[in-house]
Amino acid sequence: MKSKNELFVDVLIVGAGPAGLSTAISLANILKKNNEKKRIMVIDKAGEVGEHILSGAIIKDGTLKELLSKEEFENLPIEGKVIKDKILRLSSKNFKTLPFHLPYMNNIGNKIISLSKVCRYLAQIAVKKEVEVYTGFSIRDIIYENNKVVGVKCTDTGIDKNGKRLKNFQEGTKVFAKLIILAEGSRGSLAKKVKDRLNLRANSNTQSYSLGIKEIWSVKEEAIKEGEVYHTFGYPLQGEEFGGGFIYGLKEHKVAIGFVMGLDYKDPTFNPHALMQIWKQHPFIKNMLKDGKLEEYGAKTIPEGGWTCISKLYADNLLIVGDSAGFVAMPALKGIHLSITSGMCAAKSGYEALKNDNFSENALSNYKRYLNQSRVKKELYPVRNFRAIMSQGLFTGGLKFGVGLITKGFCLLTPNMKKDSLSTKKLFNFKDTFFINRFADKLKFDEVLTFDKDSSVFYSGTSHDENQPTHLVVKDMEKFTKSNIKEYGMPCQYFCPAGVYEEYIDKEGNSSLKIHAENCVHCKTCDIKTPNDAITWNPPYGGDGPKYQNM
Repeated sequence: MKSKNELFVDVLIVGAGPAGLSTAISLANILKKNNEKKRIMVIDKAGEVGEHILSGAIIKDGTLKELLSKEEFENLPIEGKVIKDKILRLSSKNFKTLPFHLPYMNNIGNKIISLSKVCRYLAQIAVKKEVEVYTGFSIRDIIYENNKVVGVKCTDTGIDKNGKRLKNFQEGTKVFAKLIILAEGSRGSLAKKVKDRLNLRANSNTQSYSLGIKEIWSVKEEAIKEGEVYHTFGYPLQGEEFGGGFIYGLKEHKVAIGFVMGLDYKDPTFNPHALMQIWKQHPFIKNMLKDGKLEEYGAKTIPEGGWTCISKLYADNLLIVGDSAGFVAMPALKGIHLSITSGMCAAKSGYEALKNDNFSENALSNYKRYLNQSRVKKELYPVRNFRAIMSQGLFTGGLKFGVGLITKGFCLLTPNMKKDSLSTKKLFNFKDTFFINRFADKLKFDEVLTFDKDSSVFYSGTSHDENQPTHLVVKDMEKFTKSNIKEYGMPCQYFCPAGVYEEYIDKEGNSSLKIHAENCVHCKTCDIKTPNDAITWNPPYGGDGPKYQNM
């Protein structure tokens, strides 16, 4: 019997990012072409579509041409077309411009976008095609029957921080569907759970992540032209640290800048937020931002392990798309077009399942075939070992990557990928100079060019209901104190780009963890990088979190 707190739909898509919305639009198009109607629902945890969406972003727009009609495509919000594309190698004071483009790194003719704006636009198109798009609903639980996914349950609300039900308690709605498509983005919490329960990772390597931190600035007219693009490598990184910066000239005298840092670093005091502030002090970037104004700040993780790290992506009644699947092409660091492609492949598979009323694992396995026939495999397979070999440092990794260009990705002695949390060394095992000592003279921020974490979070628009159970769960606080604080020096206080984690020291000198969950920008770095996998990230109440507008 149908309960008033239950919904039944044909297709449920969790996540209104590029992958989820592309799935919905593509499926709606196929249904219309065949004169069929089905109930398609998209649910997103953000207060409005786009508020939790962040990317660089330069996009290969061919996939959007395939997805959208000519009129829909022509009305896409575009921030610029790449007219200049340079790669800079930075030293602490100077830079050298490479006289050539590195393989896969040429962006001339590609489009610069705000992905949050594009997703708002795609949501409008989806709604016009009679897709139901609901925002402000977070989902923590998957509903199973006979170990098969059959639905999801929205998060209960009206519970105080101690777990006590308040007068405004509302049990989360259960949504059942014939087909459920997870499109939650990087390190999707539901995808993580279902991969573990259904053992979907059995034949894949461990996923590797990076953390991207981005700022939007308004600058002087002469600072940078719309469509100018710069990528940087070198300073302030060293040794085996992997990453680099980006600078994209936007419309209306604005610039998007950011730094992407591989999370397989070893230093327990490494601070990606501080690293970006240090990078901004380089003369090339500093001069560009002079007399400018910070307008927006945000951060997200990126699954960059590549083809060999992609798990099984289908099961009974279930498909996984986009960043939740791990579709990011390295070294180009591009995934939006692949996310869109995966959505279109999922739509094809989903339509066939609807047509035949067969949502079994075997029936949905054609999703893998569609992916393998698409640009997803074409772009990811030849660079399948890139991220693994680059963990050996720029020189060794660069040589092996060069060989891989000739051998179509094959590489001898490719190192095994391991969880990023296992890369972090204990304090007494780390023999190099700690980050906090390496840059001791550059960690005071002037709140004009450089900003501390609390000030940065202000520019993300982040807010949370502070009288709810924390969405950041420490599995064993006693073990956390003994190991994560005493042995590792509490790395989460450094790697979190939003100042969520604080080491509190009492009058007796005892250290403990203090969590400022209200600062969380939902990047999920803590779920990935914390030693001992000690912290689990869960979605907070729907509508909580950042309020990105132009990211």
